[in-house]
Amino acid sequence: MLKIVLLGGGNVAQHLLEVFSKTPTTTVVQCYNRNLSTIENFQKHTEITNNLEQLKPADVYIIAIKDDAIADFSRSLPLTNKLVVHTSGNVPMLTLADKNRRGVFYPLQSFSKEKEVNFSKIPICIEAENEADLKTLQTLAEAISQHVYTITSEQRKTLHVGAVFVNNFVNQLYQIGSEICEENKIPFEILQPLISETSEKIKTLTPLEAQTGPAKREDTATINSHLKLLKNEDFKDIYKLITKVIIKTHGREKL
Repeated sequence: MLKIVLLGGGNVAQHLLEVFSKTPTTTVVQCYNRNLSTIENFQKHTEITNNLEQLKPADVYIIAIKDDAIADFSRSLPLTNKLVVHTSGNVPMLTLADKNRRGVFYPLQSFSKEKEVNFSKIPICIEAENEADLKTLQTLAEAISQHVYTITSEQRKTLHVGAVFVNNFVNQLYQIGSEICEENKIPFEILQPLISETSEKIKTLTPLEAQTGPAKREDTATINSHLKLLKNEDFKDIYKLITKVIIKTHGREKL
């Protein structure tokens, strides 16, 4: 049984607490957060504390806080020679204080507080300074996920950039599509089957193969018609830029 202390009270910590609590080979012995009111609901699974001096013994201490606070927080831990890891996609492992054994436990997923996730399908990227700790993280990750990858800090940063494109940026495009629909009194739900089909398609095709639309066809008449319809200048600039990139990607001339 792997014993875990979770350090943080945000979305990632909440989802990790829930999945580890349901997993027979793992147990969360404690959760820490500076503000106890934030993690009051964690008490149904484990003990909570806002005092670092009262941290319990554990096999792994998982820091799940904002990226820019990880370094200072790791230095403040009253621990030595313990396995301390963070969950960030963009922070190098060596950012953690070297008084402890350092590692990374990065679940590559977008977490929302009220949306349940299936951890068995979530890729977990791990990294550690020595083989023994890497094996511990491998065991921990495989207890909850079917997709575990040993990834270096540099690879993880690059992966995180890719994740921003396919998740955060795509979601903003959904928002733009939603606003365009709303402005014209069209239910956004009409687009949802198209969104689902697009995401399903790239499970069997590469994004390059799956691309369709007026930019790939270099359908200038349709492109110009769309640009005339767009009143928001930011939306128009985004449309132009992505259209140019698609045309370049598929070997056409620039607009």
